[in-house]
Amino acid sequence: MEGQNQLSQLQQLDKGTTFLRTCFNGLNALSGVGILSIPYALSQGGWLSLIIVLLVAILCWYTGLLLRRCMDAHPLITSYPDIGNLAFGYKGRALVSIFMYLELYLVAVEFLILEGDNLDKLFPNMELKIAALKIGGRQGFVLLTALVILPTTWLRSLDMLAYVSFGGVLASVILAACVLWAGAVDGVGFNERGILLDLQGLPTAISLFTFCYCGHAVFPTLCNSMKDRNQFSKVLLVCFSASTINYGSMAVLGYLMYGQHLKSQVTLNLPLRKISTKVAIYTTLINPLTKYAVIITPIATALEETSLLRDSKALSILIRSVLVVSTIIVALSVPFFGYVMAFIGAFLSVTVSILLPCLCYLRINKSAQRFGLKFFVIVGILVIGSVVGVVGTYTSVKQIVKHL
Repeated sequence: MEGQNQLSQLQQLDKGTTFLRTCFNGLNALSGVGILSIPYALSQGGWLSLIIVLLVAILCWYTGLLLRRCMDAHPLITSYPDIGNLAFGYKGRALVSIFMYLELYLVAVEFLILEGDNLDKLFPNMELKIAALKIGGRQGFVLLTALVILPTTWLRSLDMLAYVSFGGVLASVILAACVLWAGAVDGVGFNERGILLDLQGLPTAISLFTFCYCGHAVFPTLCNSMKDRNQFSKVLLVCFSASTINYGSMAVLGYLMYGQHLKSQVTLNLPLRKISTKVAIYTTLINPLTKYAVIITPIATALEETSLLRDSKALSILIRSVLVVSTIIVALSVPFFGYVMAFIGAFLSVTVSILLPCLCYLRINKSAQRFGLKFFVIVGILVIGSVVGVVGTYTSVKQIVKHL
């Protein structure tokens, strides 16, 4: 058994993903569509909620480390469901899988909603005609986006996807630069004072902040793909630090520019017919193209591994294509970007990124169950996460039902 493990490690070092490429994949997973809604989230909570952004970042970074330590407990752990299985058996695997894959799936849906909204702003009042069928602008753009994204989902190697991820990271930086340009050069200005604290909007704000750091479902897959898994803790530090700087900058810029008038996506606030607006929207449109495949890969891989023909390329393409089609249907049925994001953040991201890592770590690591600083920190995180999850889920579901 020991010889097999050593052989497996040597093979991993020979063909695994490098530190830099894993950083790009991790940043791509973290710096997602949340960057568009972080100014709106700040407007919901007020200036003091910036402290919560930092706290959520630290908390999610720590729970990411807990997942890494859970992986160290057994050499054959390669995914998040494996961690659930080691901690709580078959029921643990099933619970982790349900929450994790549902979160990833709805994030993929969010990408399509985002594309439809922004393309409709860029090209208003457009219609697609397919035979005798007329499709409205936003719905048609969702379909076109899915067709463009589809081939990227057929890539099975995370090493190859790192090139796509680099484009996603670059797009997030360009987007922040465009918003800065709109405020400084295109006449929008930074004149809004905003409010110090809005307790009523705080649940929505915290839910959206948590959504921004919901990369945990992908972390074990990224860790397992590395040449040297021991470097993954450094990957987490790089990814969370860079993402927090980007998120914080975008939140402050957007709130100073539009204050309480911010829409669910900051690009929808930007002035029409300005170069910076067009670049920002085009960049926003690139983001899902680069991130969708990374998000959908764990779901597709799990489905492929349950099949007898797990090495069949044709079956892999079919599974990934069906996943894309199903996300189109959901995106057209519930087109509420901000509210859906708040629901994902409160119910799914809190569970996957905060609660489950703590529960699994306490179960796997017996020393952490002893009364001490680590034990009380983890229990404190569980209590805070539970309160945020319940209040945020209630608020977001109430808003979605109200607008249906």
